[in-house]
Amino acid sequence: MTGSTPAPFTADDYRARMDRAARAAADAGLAGLLVAPGPDLVWLTGYAPTADTERLTLLVLAPDRDPVLVVPTLEAPDAAKAAGAPALTLRDWTDGKDPYAATAALLDATGRFGISDNAWAMHLLALQRALPGTAYASLTEALPMLRAVKDAAELELLAAAGAAADAAFEEIRDVSFGGRRESEVAADLAGLLRRFGHSQVDFTIVASGPNGANPHHEVGDRVIQEGDMIVLDFGGLKDGYGSDTSRTVHVGAPTDEERRVHDLVRAAQEAGFAAVRPGAACQDVDRAARAVISDAGYGEYFIHRTGHGIGVTTHEPPYMIEGEEQPLVPGMCFSVEPGVYLPGRFGVRIEDIVTVTEDGGRRLNNTTREMVIVE
Repeated sequence: MTGSTPAPFTADDYRARMDRAARAAADAGLAGLLVAPGPDLVWLTGYAPTADTERLTLLVLAPDRDPVLVVPTLEAPDAAKAAGAPALTLRDWTDGKDPYAATAALLDATGRFGISDNAWAMHLLALQRALPGTAYASLTEALPMLRAVKDAAELELLAAAGAAADAAFEEIRDVSFGGRRESEVAADLAGLLRRFGHSQVDFTIVASGPNGANPHHEVGDRVIQEGDMIVLDFGGLKDGYGSDTSRTVHVGAPTDEERRVHDLVRAAQEAGFAAVRPGAACQDVDRAARAVISDAGYGEYFIHRTGHGIGVTTHEPPYMIEGEEQPLVPGMCFSVEPGVYLPGRFGVRIEDIVTVTEDGGRRLNNTTREMVIVE
């Protein structure tokens, strides 16, 4: 299953994103946005430098001004090939020249700017020296929802990534688990994700037995045994958009307690999904899932947030966590992934990516949430 090749985003798509970002900056009281290489630059322009170097590359967005990408001269030809390049002006600088002076000329000398979280400190400090009257805020702080609401084309890509991850699960459940190392099963999962179209595998957690009680267990050489519960959590990028799903399987027949805990987590995941609707707060999803687990007496063993956003990265805002009052909006995509982790014994997690619709939510992962027995 590879699916058809999606239509590429056009210069008009990127122009609309840059316009939207500039308006959002103005609405937030910012003089503009400064976007360094990373996920935000890819989302806004389609440009991903081939190497992350010390040379300044920076997209400057400001209300009522055309976008400008400041780029080293030796990388300008590649930048000009980006799908979003026709929607912006390239301003290149050569080695030996001062890129900060060139960038400063584009900025309000007393403005407050949003800047990429992953911008290099040396670049930010140099800009501050060039324009001591400016101030800066991280994009995650200033515009946390910048990429949160996906358009129809993005939703299609996320759905395809989710379907590919589902296909990987359908095949991995039929492989042998018992007697093999976690690392071997993880390698199988990574290979399946790539076979079903992923260009990048971000994680393949295979947490067996007591390792399942660690939500972010690093795959190791533990040999999987008969009677193990196994948390599988895997995902990456397909055509530039993320997948992330978790299912918990069991080698051989489970105990009554293992089945009871699995059923509890499944009910909590269903409650979290049922809470998804436009206008609900992010924390409402967390509260709904957490209440099921707490009411059953396992609240202290649910030790992480219920969900995170997903898009051009596998983890991004919004977050389904207590205290996050951001309302849900149609087009937002995020995980719903409650879990119970019993130290030294086993863990259970069930995770789907969900998108907000006009009247509720839609799952982008559709494999069974019942306990799967493996060999």
